[in-house]
Amino acid sequence: MLIEIDYRDKRPIYEQISSKMEGLILRGIIGPDEALPSVRSLAMDLSINPNTIQKAYDNLEQRGFCYSVAGRGRFAENTSQVMPQRRKEFFDEMGNLLNKADTLCLDEKEVLDFVKKHFKDRKEEK
Repeated sequence: MLIEIDYRDKRPIYEQISSKMEGLILRGIIGPDEALPSVRSLAMDLSINPNTIQKAYDNLEQRGFCYSVAGRGRFAENTSQVMPQRRKEFFDEMGNLLNKADTLCLDEKEVLDFVKKHFKDRKEEK
């Protein structure tokens, strides 16, 4: 599985798992209607308490990224319904950050250079 826990991360473990599963679903690595790993198997793979996985999956389901089928497990939702809202939330956040940049007297070039560097570094990591 493509999930690793960062014990230096200040976020709770269930949030890290939920966030990483969300990314896998949004990128299509886990496709629509594809089964998520069982709570027990993921807990064993990550060597953590199954209740933590259950909490992460509950969080994903509440946010519309997966659904439950009684006796069969959890499955990834079709993100085409979730993506427009997620994109809107992203651009709202970005607008707030750009307002903060104005407050801090950061100029356009400085902000754009940072964004370009971020994407360049991500490409190099892959």
